[in-house]
Amino acid sequence: MKRLIFDIETVGYDFETLSSSQQEYILRYAEKETDEQIKKQKVDQSKRYLSLYPFTAKVVAIGMLNVETEGSLVLMEGESESWSVEEKKIKYESASEKELLESFWNFVAKVDQVITFNGRNFDIPFLMLRSSILKVKPSVNLLQNRYNLTKHIDLLDQFTLYGNIRKFNLDFYCNAYGIESPKSHGVTGMEVKELYKAGRIKDIAVYCGEDIKATYELYKIWDKYLNI
Repeated sequence: MKRLIFDIETVGYDFETLSSSQQEYILRYAEKETDEQIKKQKVDQSKRYLSLYPFTAKVVAIGMLNVETEGSLVLMEGESESWSVEEKKIKYESASEKELLESFWNFVAKVDQVITFNGRNFDIPFLMLRSSILKVKPSVNLLQNRYNLTKHIDLLDQFTLYGNIRKFNLDFYCNAYGIESPKSHGVTGMEVKELYKAGRIKDIAVYCGEDIKATYELYKIWDKYLNI
């Protein structure tokens, strides 16, 4: 069986680049707040959350790990550039966002199963809708029956027993199971936009690579002890 673990990194647009009606819609609840301090907090939060929506953000990195070979590929936005870290079996390649999406769907079409962390609620819907915006057609529907693990295993579903217990972020599970967390390298998902604005796309790519590595280690825990 060919299995692929993947994760994405996204960056929200600058708020000012949105149309006036889009800005109004994003801030519609914050603007109703009468307390100015709370209102400012809600406005800042609304702008920060732009990276979560495929209509107000773009994909800047996609990390993929082949479970059978344990080799990884991170596709990152940028001009033609590539490098490898042999000891970690990971390769980095740059391309336009549209090319990243096209390459991703080509890889997915060739595997039997994908594994994600919160992919059902974030990565996959984001990739599908973002692809539609850029006129790229997804090769596979990965959002079919939630309880059928044949094509897609979402580890967040598995470690919450489908919502029966509280969910945590990847870093929390890594610490609980003694897995090296992506955050241990000094970068978190909340810092991706600032890194992008600073032109540090390589740092984002490396962080994405650490994410898929940690997801792979968590998958091995699930497969050995909880896949029953």
